[in-house]
Amino acid sequence: MFEISFIPAFKDNYIWLLTRGKRAFVVDPGDAAPVQARLASEGLCLEGILITHHHADHQGGVAELAAGWPVRVYAPGNESITGCTDPLSGGECIDVLGASMRVMAVPGHTRGHLAYYAEGALFCGDTVFGAGCGRLFEGTPEQMTASLDRIAALPDTTRLYCAHEYTEMNLRFAVAVEPANAALQERVARVAALRAVGKASVPSTLAEEKATNPFLRCGEPAVIDAALRQGAAGRDKVAVFAAMRGWRNTF
Repeated sequence: MFEISFIPAFKDNYIWLLTRGKRAFVVDPGDAAPVQARLASEGLCLEGILITHHHADHQGGVAELAAGWPVRVYAPGNESITGCTDPLSGGECIDVLGASMRVMAVPGHTRGHLAYYAEGALFCGDTVFGAGCGRLFEGTPEQMTASLDRIAALPDTTRLYCAHEYTEMNLRFAVAVEPANAALQERVARVAALRAVGKASVPSTLAEEKATNPFLRCGEPAVIDAALRQGAAGRDKVAVFAAMRGWRNTF
């Protein structure tokens, strides 16, 4: 299995760097400059790029990186991705530094959003965040609920490598939803301690998200009750998710 580290970009983005020896892939390089600097400082050879969706902070550095390296660019085939060489739709298996990686279709944030899964690691872009999920810019509550269910079906030990440092902000909302959730209170304290010394709050595990992320808990009585107080149209998972996402948008 490859090694995983992050390259910070912009205000709160994480570009994930996958390495095996001196070979490298990057996930969602919205900015080429920090990637180029890291490759140069460690003498790495960039072989490929994984793109989860078309937003500029995820693909903005592709053209510049591809100009300097003969890379393959894996990306959603139904979105406009600069330099895409391998259009994907979900269900494929691709080779990443000698590891088999499964491509998952997870529409909701955008219509073609993909996630990449290999050996207990999921690169999920803006679908799932620490204690949260992405806004529905193009998809529907039905699509995002199905995408989250698809992710929730992975092993609980799966590490979720999302693309933004949003956990503290999301936890404030999660506490408003479930103030009596003990696991959530513990996570609030732990994440605050990490961020106080400048450490990343991600990756998290799927088990942790199932215990503390309201968008992965839409079948839990406390979350259903909170959604109903926010005007949810019913108690089913899609209705609960829609109410929760609407509440989060204005929180």
